[in-house]
Amino acid sequence: MKPTDKDTSVDQSPSSFVHEVAKAVPGLARFADALELINPHLISVEERIRAQALEFDPAIEGYVSYVSNKGGKRLRPVLALLAGGASGEITSGHVDLAVVVELIHVATLVHDDIMDGADIRRDQPTANAKWGNSLSVLLGDCLFAHALRLAAAYGDPTICLRIADASAEVCSGEIIQTQRRYDLNLSTAEYYRVIEMKTAALFAVACELGAYISKADRKVIDALKAFGSKIGVAYQIYDDCLDLAGTEEEFGKTLGTDIRKGKFTLPILLMLQGPEGADLERLRALLVSGEEGGEAELREMIRQSGSVTAAAQVAEKLIAEASQELASIPSNRYVEGLQAIANHVGVLIKALLA
Repeated sequence: MKPTDKDTSVDQSPSSFVHEVAKAVPGLARFADALELINPHLISVEERIRAQALEFDPAIEGYVSYVSNKGGKRLRPVLALLAGGASGEITSGHVDLAVVVELIHVATLVHDDIMDGADIRRDQPTANAKWGNSLSVLLGDCLFAHALRLAAAYGDPTICLRIADASAEVCSGEIIQTQRRYDLNLSTAEYYRVIEMKTAALFAVACELGAYISKADRKVIDALKAFGSKIGVAYQIYDDCLDLAGTEEEFGKTLGTDIRKGKFTLPILLMLQGPEGADLERLRALLVSGEEGGEAELREMIRQSGSVTAAAQVAEKLIAEASQELASIPSNRYVEGLQAIANHVGVLIKALLA
């Protein structure tokens, strides 16, 4: 079945775009203020993302439009633009970077939904739910290839290489995570390594290249790269907590896939580090057995253990460390905007635990 809806219209109102993005989660006035700083550029990013579908064969265009036009918070483009402003002047090169990192992110989501068997993302059927796994795998591949082609158009080998490196890290992280499914011996250090690759790499490269395109000093580039990496890890921990403690009705995507697919995330690893006893033995059995009704029991064990709260505290510490990276560079309103993004992740975590 081919897609038939190819809505490529773009809302040109700056404030409406900002509010559409910011209303995705509660209590984000400062996040909205950060978006206002870069809103004209964000509109250009959105227009360019929508226009990319036209670069594909007409038989594929509708599929690309469907997966890339769903919106979302666009955190990676926001980081790329704010990092550009924090270290210089935002240019068309930063807009191009924002498009590239978002297309790579969309490609990873298409592949993630296949691996997780997810049916819903952003309140809509996933690509695999609509058209099956085979087509969706190829669709994700097309998006990866197209993003790398856009990166090559810079004519700067450093930019192209760093985008390729980050893409390889993302995919490698997913492979390692898949290798370690149902592995009761997975350590927290190994978990951190995986999420630094599969999630933080793209956050880091958005900030790093945002500063590089602005021709910033090496110290500033490194500080912004470290900021992006730490925010990326914190955000992934939040997402892992969400998968265990959130509700599909509230967050508009399939949840519980980590447990079902044997992905042992930080809350689960913290539980596994608890004292030996009947509860720990039962936990291990439930994690690897996949027995009917086991997921509900697991969720209750997780709720009572406090491991989601403990994992969230790790994420909050990372947010504080990311803020310290920003303190090392000259402040301006875009640096303050990056701090608002860090605060935004903190708000997400607190809202989940409320």
